[in-house]
Amino acid sequence: MAVTRLKRKDRKNKTTSRLEVKTLKLATNLELGSRSKQSSKDQLAKNNAVIAKLTAQA
Repeated sequence: MAVTRLKRKDRKNKTTSRLEVKTLKLATNLELGSRSKQSSKDQLAKNNAVIAKLTAQA
């Protein structure tokens, strides 16, 4: 049996679904008291601090 190449659409779907799974794994919620607690030096924490400051001024 010969190996068939995926069509462009199927290759795109394969890549997209792989990236979606990766994104979902990264976007899991951090539980309080867990070892993976978000650090204050994290870029997300810095962004949230800036947003909070701007909303407080407005």
